[in-house]
Amino acid sequence: MGTLANRDFVKMNGLGNEIVIVDLRRAPASISAAEVRAAARQEPYDQLMALYPGRGGSAASIRIFNNDGSEAGACGNGMRCVAALLSAETGNSDLKFETPAGAISCTRGKDGQFTVDMGRPRFRWNEIPLAREFSDTSAIDLEVPGVPSLHLPSAVNMGNPHAIFWVEDPAGYDLGKIGPQLEHDPLFPERANITLAATPSRTRLAIRTWERGAGLTKACGSAACAAAVGAARLDRTGRKVTVSLPGGDLAIEWRESDDHVLMTGPVAYEHGGRFDAALFAGAGAS
Repeated sequence: MGTLANRDFVKMNGLGNEIVIVDLRRAPASISAAEVRAAARQEPYDQLMALYPGRGGSAASIRIFNNDGSEAGACGNGMRCVAALLSAETGNSDLKFETPAGAISCTRGKDGQFTVDMGRPRFRWNEIPLAREFSDTSAIDLEVPGVPSLHLPSAVNMGNPHAIFWVEDPAGYDLGKIGPQLEHDPLFPERANITLAATPSRTRLAIRTWERGAGLTKACGSAACAAAVGAARLDRTGRKVTVSLPGGDLAIEWRESDDHVLMTGPVAYEHGGRFDAALFAGAGAS
């Protein structure tokens, strides 16, 4: 019947970024893309975080799935949700996890919010990756047909590939139409998260994001980090900013001492549930 059939889950969100968490630490098994898509039909979500046994002292190894069945390298809002869940389970305020993007540490602050160390951003064209070489990825040659004001985005990898277009008003564009076109542009061999970003001050950004594999979401943590880094590279802001997303605000710091990006924000528990086995008939391997 598949790994997710009759499996318990927890539903949480980070600023409205809908996260489903499945704990496979005691019974690890692979999850197929078809199962991931089937699960989203019962419990709509943006990302599914699957927990596996940790290694080398980590609390868990995590695989991250988008609701279309594809895998993501990082999910900052999802990591805060997982950290909150496991912190409540263990009593630990400092947790380490293994993810496809590398080791990630999470810390609970006195206010109950979690800070996620998202690691160092990657800027080289073949690390993002891009399909052709650019000597400077802070402004790459990419235009949106019919929308001349969208051009020269910043490109960065924050666990996932990101392209950030600098605009006056992120709400002034049909991102639901533009986003999927750009996500699948040949310039992005692994597809990309597409963000529209404004910098109303040296300490604040406002963004909207079309997430690779998930679509329009209320918040994308790795996009907030990517936009903050991109803005600082272009001297639009400093290295410590508040990023406003449709679901709320995140505090982002691109730490000068080691170039790590720190993201701080809230999480909310929604409910627990169990996946209906009938959903997964024939969904095992595709």
